[in-house]
Amino acid sequence: MEWLTSPEIWIAFLTLTALEIVLGIDNIIFISILVSRLPAHQQAKGRFIGLSLAMGTRILLLLSITWIMRLTTDLFEIMGQGFSGRDLILLFGGLFLLFKSTVEIWHSVEGEEAAAQGVGVKAGFISVILQIAVIDIIFSLDSVITAVGLVQHVPVMIAAIMISIVVMMLAASTISEFIEKHPSLKVLALSFLIVVGTLLIAEAFGVHVPKGYIYFAMAFSLGVEALNIKMRNAMKNKRALQAAEQAQQDSTP
Repeated sequence: MEWLTSPEIWIAFLTLTALEIVLGIDNIIFISILVSRLPAHQQAKGRFIGLSLAMGTRILLLLSITWIMRLTTDLFEIMGQGFSGRDLILLFGGLFLLFKSTVEIWHSVEGEEAAAQGVGVKAGFISVILQIAVIDIIFSLDSVITAVGLVQHVPVMIAAIMISIVVMMLAASTISEFIEKHPSLKVLALSFLIVVGTLLIAEAFGVHVPKGYIYFAMAFSLGVEALNIKMRNAMKNKRALQAAEQAQQDSTP
C-alpha cells in the first residue's frame, strides 16, 4: 500500500482522471443525443443506466488487461495491412458511429417534419440502452488502453474511471438539456461524432491522427456557435423589446 503515499501515483491519478473526463466528452454527447429520443420521463433513467454501463464496461476491461494486450496482436493481414482485435473493434465501431450519427442528423433535420405530421419518432428504451452499450464498448476500449499506458496500478485506474464517470453523470443532464434546447448544437455535435467515427476507422487501418486536433476544432466550433447563440438571443430580446414598445405606442391615445 506504499503507492497510496506516492506523489507520482497521485499525479498520475489526477492526470488520468482528467484524461478520462476529456475522452468521455464524445461518449456523453452520443448518450445525450440517443437519450433525447426517449420519452421525457425515461431520459434521466436512460442517462444513468448508459453512464453506469460505461463505468462497468471500463472496469471489466481493466480487470482483463492481459486480454486487452492480446487485442493488439495481428490476427490476419490484407494486402500487407495487419488487423488486430482492437483494429476490428475500432473499424466496426467507427462504421456504427458513422451510420448512427448520420441517421440522427436525418432525424434532427427531416424528423421535425415527420413529428409535425404525427409520425412517432420516439425510440424504445431497450433499443436505446443496447445502442449505448455498443458505443460504450468502443469508447471504453480507447479509454482503457490510455489508462493502461499511464498507470500500472489497477486500483488507481478504477478509481480514476469511477470519479470521471461520476463527473460525467453530474454533467450529462445539463449537456443534454443544452443540446436539446439548441438544435444547431445537436447537429454540430453529431457532425463531430462523424469525425470521431472516421478517426476510429483510420486508426483501424494504422493511420493515427492526434485527437488534440479534433478537440481543438470542437472547442473552436462550439465557441463560434456559442457566440451565434448569444447573438440570436440578443436579436430576439431586441425584437421583443421593440414589439413591446410598439404595442405600448399603439395603445397610447
